[in-house]
Amino acid sequence: MKPTSRTVRIAVTVPRTDTGHPHHPKEYEVLDRAEIAEVLALWPQREARDDFVCMCHGDSGLSLYEAGGERIGSAAPAGPLQPLFDPLSPDGIPARHRDRWAAAAPERLREFARALAAGEEEPPPPHGVPLRVVFGWLGAVREEPRDAAWLLADRAPARLLAGRSTEELAWAVRETDRTGLEGAVRFFASEEFTTRHPKRRRVPDTARDLLLRYARSHRPEDLPVLERRLLRTPEDRVRRS
Repeated sequence: MKPTSRTVRIAVTVPRTDTGHPHHPKEYEVLDRAEIAEVLALWPQREARDDFVCMCHGDSGLSLYEAGGERIGSAAPAGPLQPLFDPLSPDGIPARHRDRWAAAAPERLREFARALAAGEEEPPPPHGVPLRVVFGWLGAVREEPRDAAWLLADRAPARLLAGRSTEELAWAVRETDRTGLEGAVRFFASEEFTTRHPKRRRVPDTARDLLLRYARSHRPEDLPVLERRLLRTPEDRVRRS
């Protein structure tokens, strides 16, 4: 059995800073079995010998991993492999990942998602979409969270939330479900919120308690920053005195 036949994961590192697509990550993974088979069918034969694993590409290019986590091969995304990993190729793996991500977006956000997936940097935001829906979009579990669309999955909802007032965001926290709370905690712990002026980080008790309670149970790594950065409203401070 060739070592490459044991591949269950392909790690991709993009050494160039300019990929031609504004939302293409520098690192991502390929886990889909059909896509892995497609890559292996084009894998350089000289790097598939049982007694040879090419390490000449260092931390850039493509790396094959078996189920135990051992790297069993590496190559550059060149030659026949190049079109598969071209961020701008409509038939390439990155485009497929972005298309799958956009297709899974909530219906009222799908047009916005497709525009970002196509490479638009500033598509107009959708109107009239409740923020609780956006929180749910950010918090939704993805089958392949480190695929070529992972950067979009973080950026797209955050872009719709970043310009909204803390009052609006806090009200949406009260309306959202468990999936939305996952997204809300991620947003309130992110730089998009934590770098706001202190006056814009004042969160009413009800929303603040929901965020802290969820973080304590499900995202303990975010709890310290939430405890430090979520400030109470002035009215709450007066009421406690």
